[in-house]
Amino acid sequence: MKQLRDIPISVLDLAPIVEGGTAADSLQNTLDLARHAEEWGYLRYWLAEHHNMTGIASSATSVVIGHVAAGTSSIRVGSGGIMLSNHAPLMIAEQFGTLESLFPGRIDLGLGRAPGSDQAAARALRRGLGSDGSEFPEQLSELRAYFDPNGAGSRPLGVRATPGEGLNVPIWLLGSSGFSAQLAGQLGLPFAFASHFAPDYLLPALHLYRSSFKPSAALDKPHVMVGLGITAADTTAAARWLATSQQQQFLNIIRGRTGKLQPPVDDMEPLWSPQERAMLLDKQKYSIAGDKAYIKERLLQILEETGADEWIIASQIYDHTARLRSYELVAELIKES
Repeated sequence: MKQLRDIPISVLDLAPIVEGGTAADSLQNTLDLARHAEEWGYLRYWLAEHHNMTGIASSATSVVIGHVAAGTSSIRVGSGGIMLSNHAPLMIAEQFGTLESLFPGRIDLGLGRAPGSDQAAARALRRGLGSDGSEFPEQLSELRAYFDPNGAGSRPLGVRATPGEGLNVPIWLLGSSGFSAQLAGQLGLPFAFASHFAPDYLLPALHLYRSSFKPSAALDKPHVMVGLGITAADTTAAARWLATSQQQQFLNIIRGRTGKLQPPVDDMEPLWSPQERAMLLDKQKYSIAGDKAYIKERLLQILEETGADEWIIASQIYDHTARLRSYELVAELIKES
């Protein structure tokens, strides 16, 4: 039986730009959080690719990974994830080959197949390539071939990634449905599920991944990372107040809006309709707000449900000091378990 202290914890940083703040502030806070996370024993620090979103500063994800890796010394740094449909596989191989060359043994490449943006931004990124995600397996094969010194896979004849070829950059597949889960299983790759915003598909996707898993050079058995939204504070009341910033963000997403991360509010009732409240709470089944005791209780429940091998934690908290405290409390409760 797995214990909480046996499960590595990692940070998923959406690099939030808060109301009244700037992207420069956000990137400064990202590095500060990464340094603290390293000190507190977090295994990985991942950044997510999003575009055309005024509240997220990590659109140039590879650049921000380099910024974090340069400012830390031991924590693994990577993408959670790079949206491969937005890029030529060769460019991602070169970018992550460069990162691995600069920071050996510390770089992870998590890949998703969604655009990480709205349709207008997707068209601007792809310049008419017409991608709908169906080409993801082919793109993935090409990308992996650039790292393979033997040239196995589907890379174009005569094209090599420098830096990149021959380097060991661990590839993870990320998903919020069954497509990437099954592909990760068939290829024998580690799989990370975004249950912090797609909770209904978590258990079916994990079953599909594990049941379709085939051992590979990368893994001899399935390896699952579960994404959670966690807001921790010294009291549950304080945590739930802080979590209203994330709830407002989810509410904007439901309404098809983007914007900066808002300050907490004392009462969400004036802000949402009963239908929106029900939708939002359903989306937050795997988002936890509470003190250490409550979060420990929920983590134990989720561990029993999922058999997770790792957790990756997203904490959308308006105040940077409170955000640091949230991650610190989670690290403490894991060590104490």
